[in-house]
Amino acid sequence: MNWRLAVREVADELRSAGLDNAPQEARWLVEHVGGATIAELADEPVPERLAARLAGLIERRITGEPLQYVMGEWSFRGHDVMLDRRVLIPRPETEIVAEVALEEAARLGLVRRRTATSTSGRVPVADLGTGSGVLAIALLCELPEAEVWATDRSAAAIAVARANIAAQGVVASRARIAEGSWFDALPRELQGRLRLIVSNPPYLAEHELTEIDDEVAGWEPVEALVAGPTGLEALAAIVDESRRWLDAPGTLVCELAPHQGEVLARRARDAGYDEVVVRADLTGRSRILVARRGAPSVRGS
Repeated sequence: MNWRLAVREVADELRSAGLDNAPQEARWLVEHVGGATIAELADEPVPERLAARLAGLIERRITGEPLQYVMGEWSFRGHDVMLDRRVLIPRPETEIVAEVALEEAARLGLVRRRTATSTSGRVPVADLGTGSGVLAIALLCELPEAEVWATDRSAAAIAVARANIAAQGVVASRARIAEGSWFDALPRELQGRLRLIVSNPPYLAEHELTEIDDEVAGWEPVEALVAGPTGLEALAAIVDESRRWLDAPGTLVCELAPHQGEVLARRARDAGYDEVVVRADLTGRSRILVARRGAPSVRGS
């Protein structure tokens, strides 16, 4: 069997198992095992050991394990990260959160660029509940002035984030990784100094866990999905405490569920934020809380 034929056969197996995106998933799996694109692998025969590895991955996928866990890696804004069941799978809406956070950083005067290698900047920002570390990585790689504090209460998630951040190279020298719940993980001397706080916290209510896809509820860490009885517990804690941790100017950016936007916007205003907006995702649904303290910097990005 050659690699081109392997893609077709894998797609047929996945399709027979009822997977909707079988052709694309087949290509990803084959390229993952082959270590190159299908165009590069072409009509070369599949080595026996790689065929066996591919068969194992197919079996895992057919049993319902998410593709990202099966592959053990994924790309977030062009940055490859390791993934397993210790952390949530990054989703497209979280990429929008990253973009909004970077826009806010530029508005606040931080230099933004795609290939950031400088280690001279020390403007403190924080990613609370970092999980796999993808938001922290986006900040590190695109904000060369930022010192990024990545926190999580899960020691298992911290281990994944630490490995993913270290894999980014020289920018990792500007990362500070701390275990703890929300602001408890941060040193007190950061109070009133953070320029930007970003978070993708759990925001499902307990009863909603039974309403989501089995591929999510059955595989991803429940503690990173469910906040509590109402789903607002984590977001409320972050909104209520964040303002006193922010510099002026400074901004809080949080991912939320579409139905939570209005209540959390009110809560942010009650907490004393000067300007509050709720941004939409690519489908037009309310998805990102942006709460600003103080006037923006006049410095350009």
